This record gives sequence, C-alpha cells and structure tokens, in this order.
Amino acid sequence: MAEQKLQSVYDQIGPDMIEQLVNAFYPKVYADPNISHLFEGDMSIIMEKQRMFLTQFLGGPPLYSQEYGPPAMRRRHLPFEITPSRAQSWLRCMGEAFEEIGLSEHPVGPMFYERLKQVAAIMVNTEE
Repeated sequence: MAEQKLQSVYDQIGPDMIEQLVNAFYPKVYADPNISHLFEGDMSIIMEKQRMFLTQFLGGPPLYSQEYGPPAMRRRHLPFEITPSRAQSWLRCMGEAFEEIGLSEHPVGPMFYERLKQVAAIMVNTEE
C-alpha cells in the first residue's frame, strides 16, 4: 500500500488563488479608513510581500524567508499601532476578499480563515 502524502493548504488552493486573494484584498485595505494609513509605500511591493508570505504560510515554497529572512510578523508589525479594531478591519477585508474569489466556499477556506484570525489576534500591540 502506497503512503499518501498530506497536501498542504498551498497545494490545495494553488498559487493562482493566492494571487487572486492578494489582488482582491488590497483594494479593500486601501479603501478602509481604519487601516489604510498603516499601508504606506508602493502597493505592488506590499502585495508581492503578502503573496510570498501567504505562499510560505500555507506550506508552499519559503519565498518570503528566501527574500526577507524569517517572517517574524509580530516583530515586523511592532512599529505600527495595531489595535483590536484595526485587526478586525484587516480580518473583515480578508473575509470579503475570500468571498469575492470563492475561497470561503473552498474545502480548506474556513480553516485558512481561522488561521488568519489567529494571526490578526497576535498582531494586536496597542489598546484602542
């Protein structure tokens, strides 16, 4: 009997869906007055970093680490005041992007979103 390899979330959704998610997510972030000011700089660079991070986060190639070193996302976000409401705004934008591209209906979509809820909670570094 051949051993079956467990597929990562990355393997199940693929790079195209990650690309679609990033493309759907950032216009929502930049339109949200609660968090848009936290995203300064070239949107295309920020989007590329997100694509690389999500690829690695979901079990794909370690693109982010190869380019920028260990993700250490909490440490990288410490210079920004991330309040509980800002984390919720970020998560709402991500949820809307999931819906827009059909990821919320994908078999691994709910589990992926739950992991992002954990990430959002970890990022909070400032009270309201």
